[in-house]
Amino acid sequence: MSKLVEVKNVIKKYKDAPRAAINNLSLTIDKGDVFGLLGPNGAGKTTLISMLCGLFPATEGEIYINGLTHKTHSNQCKQAIGVVPQEIALYPKLTAWENLLFLGHMYGLKTTPLKESIKYNLAILGLESNTHQKISTYSGGMKRRVNLIAGLLHNPQLLILDEPTVGVDVQSKQAIIDYLKKLNTEKGMTILYTSHHLDEAEEFCNRIAIIDDGKLVTQGKTKDLIIENNSQSIEEVYLKITGLKFRDK
Repeated sequence: MSKLVEVKNVIKKYKDAPRAAINNLSLTIDKGDVFGLLGPNGAGKTTLISMLCGLFPATEGEIYINGLTHKTHSNQCKQAIGVVPQEIALYPKLTAWENLLFLGHMYGLKTTPLKESIKYNLAILGLESNTHQKISTYSGGMKRRVNLIAGLLHNPQLLILDEPTVGVDVQSKQAIIDYLKKLNTEKGMTILYTSHHLDEAEEFCNRIAIIDDGKLVTQGKTKDLIIENNSQSIEEVYLKITGLKFRDK
């Protein structure tokens, strides 16, 4: 498989911080991967994702999206990425339809195909009958599903998901995971997934990287990591690698 993302010897040091948030980290994500980025609180996951999205530069090292960098090809890199943040990034006083139409126009999408995409995605995620309800009336699971659609409207090559199923009901969680699998298998969409639900990561991701204290601790195929660490699950691998110390950062 060809590489979609290359992170090469990246260091990120915030001003006046006592240590680097990302410390000489390298990893690759191939096209078509469902890649799990795991780590304790404060491990550097959010910083790494922010740099992938071009929100701020690395102190040292390079990040490539399709062989391009945000320094020289910012628009192309950003167009290749869709982000589904942990926070609900929707306007509560607008309906699902109004939110998605507005966000689609911000991506520069044409109205007719955008409306078709919105209708399709709302229907497949069970929200067709709630299309014209205000987001403020939605349950947590419904908001999560619209949040997901918002990151998909421009059909990105890389979809970044930060805790996409946190705080949702079982049915919404399953609907989200099933649709993500469909996008990966049918469209070849590459997915970068972060979560503290390690059993979900094990079932969903074909490759996993575990980072801690800003450093890459291990990466590889999910099943191989379990075997190599003489473990029964990714959760067991994770605890062996990161330890049992509380991470209240």
